[in-house]
Amino acid sequence: MSHKTAVALDTAVADKLIEHIRKQSTDMADAEIQIPREHFICPQRAKKEITLIKTLPVAIAHVSELPAPGDFITRDVWGSSVIITHGEDGEIRTYRNMCAHRGGRVEQKESGRKRIFMCQYHGWSYDAKDGGLRKLSYEDTFGKIDYSCTGLQRIRTDVRYGLIFLTLDESEDHDLDEYFGPEVDAQLAPWNLEGASIFIDETFEIPVNWKLVIDGAVDSLHAQYLHPGPGNVGSLSLTNVAVFKQFGLHGRLFTPRTRLKKLVDAGEEIKASTRYVASIMLLFPNSLIAAAPDHVEYWTVWPHEDPAKCTIHIRFFVRPEIMTEEMKGRVQKSWEILQNAAVNEDWPMETWIQENATEWPDGIFRYGRNEVSARHLHTMLKDLME
Repeated sequence: MSHKTAVALDTAVADKLIEHIRKQSTDMADAEIQIPREHFICPQRAKKEITLIKTLPVAIAHVSELPAPGDFITRDVWGSSVIITHGEDGEIRTYRNMCAHRGGRVEQKESGRKRIFMCQYHGWSYDAKDGGLRKLSYEDTFGKIDYSCTGLQRIRTDVRYGLIFLTLDESEDHDLDEYFGPEVDAQLAPWNLEGASIFIDETFEIPVNWKLVIDGAVDSLHAQYLHPGPGNVGSLSLTNVAVFKQFGLHGRLFTPRTRLKKLVDAGEEIKASTRYVASIMLLFPNSLIAAAPDHVEYWTVWPHEDPAKCTIHIRFFVRPEIMTEEMKGRVQKSWEILQNAAVNEDWPMETWIQENATEWPDGIFRYGRNEVSARHLHTMLKDLME
């Protein structure tokens, strides 16, 4: 593999991982924490978590999905339909997909390019450029209309790292500079996500609480047991050797690839890069970014009000400057490895966990001192909700 496809990493992280390999150690917390099983099966808890997430910036889309002025996409989020537009002035805007007259949807298509959105119920139409209401066909018989405040309702929209973030609860107003901060910016900047292209785009619905999916994705202890076999995750990375870096609400798990251990054992010089270190970052609350040498795997895990359900949206981003036919083959191979690990191994295990928690709701799940990354989400939720 060419070193040009690998992304450099913080040398301090690599040095710490090398130290852990030599000492057969890992990052550790001061004490175990215990999470009630009820948190994974309680409908009231699920509703409270969704209410919280609506107050936070959540990634809905990527700028590559509407590259030209006039482009739009629609998304359904917890039953609410929104229209995301690329304005003629270059600004990304989001509107409720709801007519100001009697609440009909003004756009039914998933994507396209339009100057006007029109509700098919009574013909009320709106300019795509600013959501403003256009002149009514029967205004003289309808009654007086204040056009200045009767357009499509805007939703707080921010663009960061090429991702389009919405804050669905309009009573909240987060400054993304503060919400992510310079440390998160520094973690994601090398990937040029704003200039990346979507290579794979898949959505799954599984009978599992959303937190269990994130638990499994950021877990550093299970690879050798749940993902054994040549070419599978357990053979590509070390178990119970990890560095976890917290950035406020967010955090990033780093684990050494087996090839790093071989170099350490051989006493060879090592450059800190994604060739030798795997990582996965939690953008709180529900996004996961896994960094591979030549692409980024981006997960959005959506809770349901039914605590035993979630929707997982997975996209693979590739930097266009390295996209070749050979690279397409490599990324496709990574997708096959991910499918085998997640679809065939992780999610069935998480389904069993969900079923057991539902059957025996009294009690707790344990997160040990060496499970720093897996406990992070629960600790942050506790801080914000309790």
